[in-house]
Amino acid sequence: MFTAKDFKTLYAQTITRPGSEKLLQWLESTDFFTAPASTRFHSSCEGGLVHHSLSVYNRLNMLLDTVPGAPQLSPESMAICALLHDVCKANFYSVEMRNRKNEQGRWEKYPFYIVDEKFVYGHGDKSVFLIERFMRLTVEEAVAIRFHMGPYDDSTRSAYANAMEKYPLVFYLHSADMMASHWDEAEPDAE
Repeated sequence: MFTAKDFKTLYAQTITRPGSEKLLQWLESTDFFTAPASTRFHSSCEGGLVHHSLSVYNRLNMLLDTVPGAPQLSPESMAICALLHDVCKANFYSVEMRNRKNEQGRWEKYPFYIVDEKFVYGHGDKSVFLIERFMRLTVEEAVAIRFHMGPYDDSTRSAYANAMEKYPLVFYLHSADMMASHWDEAEPDAE
């Protein structure tokens, strides 16, 4: 599993535009480095969000390197899109205790992640908003991050095809996100 140290090292090596240090400091002031990536479907564990972000980085790097006609991105732009696409999930989850039967048939309490949204602003939209509080994004980066959920975000579904046509990076970031979520990090017992 990738760690916060792995994330911070890659971030410092590749993302150097003005404001990037303040953005990293803000991330460190949140639960970004300990948060899960989801409540139960992928990387739903402590540090899962960082692991997911680095998995997306690896998948996006692979896609851009191997798919003929893929957009040419700077290492910084690729890292920004992959590592920061889900900053909207910082301070997004809480832990609740739930009951379940153990192997002996006895009830026991176990921790369970829940969504505890404090700043309602959408998904990709919120990531773009939070990043741009500290650091400017290119139009292509902003559009790719905003639409990284592809057709699975009701608020962006109607504009997704147009965004993908104008900015091919939208498709590649969405594909990398899906590959990481469903192939690299899928929970074996997820319903």
